[in-house]
Amino acid sequence: MVDSFFDRINKNKTQHTPDVLSCLANLSNDEVFTPPDVVNKMLDLLPQELFRDPNSTFLDPACKTGVFLREIAKRLLVGLEDKIPDLQQRIDHIFHKQLYGIAITELTSLLSRRSLYCSKYPNGPYSITHFDDAEGNIRYRRINHTWVNGKCKYCGANKEQWKRDKKLETYAYELIHLSDPKEIFNMKFDVIISNPPYQLATGGGSAQAMPIYDKFVLSAKKLNPRYLSMIIPSRWFAGGMALDKFRKEMLEDTHITKLVDFSNAKDCFPGASIGGGVCYFLRDRERSGPCEVINQHNGNITKLVRALNEYDIFVRYNEAIDVIKKVKSYGENSMSTICSSLSPFGISSSERGAEKPFNNSIALYSSKGIGYIKETAELRQNPLFEQYKVMVSKTTAEHAGEPDKDGKFKVLSTIKILGPKDVCTFSYFVISGVNNNVECENLVSYLKTKFARFLILQAVSSINLTKDKFCFLPIQDFSQKIDDEFLYKKYNLSDNEISFIESMIRPYGGDN
Repeated sequence: MVDSFFDRINKNKTQHTPDVLSCLANLSNDEVFTPPDVVNKMLDLLPQELFRDPNSTFLDPACKTGVFLREIAKRLLVGLEDKIPDLQQRIDHIFHKQLYGIAITELTSLLSRRSLYCSKYPNGPYSITHFDDAEGNIRYRRINHTWVNGKCKYCGANKEQWKRDKKLETYAYELIHLSDPKEIFNMKFDVIISNPPYQLATGGGSAQAMPIYDKFVLSAKKLNPRYLSMIIPSRWFAGGMALDKFRKEMLEDTHITKLVDFSNAKDCFPGASIGGGVCYFLRDRERSGPCEVINQHNGNITKLVRALNEYDIFVRYNEAIDVIKKVKSYGENSMSTICSSLSPFGISSSERGAEKPFNNSIALYSSKGIGYIKETAELRQNPLFEQYKVMVSKTTAEHAGEPDKDGKFKVLSTIKILGPKDVCTFSYFVISGVNNNVECENLVSYLKTKFARFLILQAVSSINLTKDKFCFLPIQDFSQKIDDEFLYKKYNLSDNEISFIESMIRPYGGDN
């Protein structure tokens, strides 16, 4: 009876009828729709007695397809059968008193109502429950950005780009564009659960986008629900534009009881490429303590109860924790202390230089190869200019941060030795701390080891590399040859730890 309202399974049982919301979940990277099976895994984290309580209330503050509310409705229809035996009375009670949503656009409001009420208009003849108005409990309000010095003070949208015609969507999402989100429904919710929008274009170069999922999480916290669960990009673990404050708050939030992480987003959203993977979490207002971290990678699932704030960034792989602890026990300085910042010589990525050397020219390394530019006084003043150094690409080797078909990562892309007076563009950063070409060669060998790239991977949550990503990697004595066998023995790694590293990192085999 329940499924007849939502899935229309009166048809021949042998006929395969795909869930339309499962199909939608594979359509777009811009607004990532949530597959019903993922929604139900998130709902499984909640105490199931919530679905047997006629007073429990649920809010999806970023409705796209209505799939969260639809799957909650299914559970409530079963769970409340003994308390409200009459089916229509049960439907009316659930849809009027327990389920609420805020749509992110006018179109998704119609889609969500169609998913939940079986009609775009719940005051019409085809709705399975009747409301006096056309929106029911799924509301949509066109909200305008609040401009301060050319930026929206709530989401950071660029006025020049997002001050739009009234006929167009503003993408000023209601939940995150109010000082007090309690104004929206003026009620308390037991559960807030959602897959919020992930980012908003800033109008900057290279299609730069500002994350906004963090703002949904923080605004939802202001509503103080008993349980909060959202599925968001995992980029906040160790990076992301303007996410430092959010990361600190998440890592120090002892009410987060479960964190389920997918290092490859396709394991969660089959049709989407999301750099750094995705995760969903459960926050329990009434409980405080360590968190159960569940990582899914390459078909393997590991679980470990641990504190989220053990390090300044979040280490996603449970198996890596003991390796990091062993390495840190030696008290060696981190490689991040000898890595430069991005754009070490202040030369644009678009600079190519001349094809051939000329008088007083120096070698410039860019993504197109070697060119030649004039030696300047400004370059001579750079302390890196006269040094031996190793150049490393500022992007990882993986597309969208995803592993290869075997679930392995290469991590580092281009690695090249630069001699004194050699420089590079913004596409690279450099590692110094070496005295001659032999030490440079040993440093390159070190970076190519699986051990080194494994430790770098633990701090990587997107395709971008910066000096802080080398925080777990210790400086070695570069006067000697370094390989994995030497490093495994030095840090007393167990057979299981070595096997995990070998299963994660593929042979380097790249530029040198």
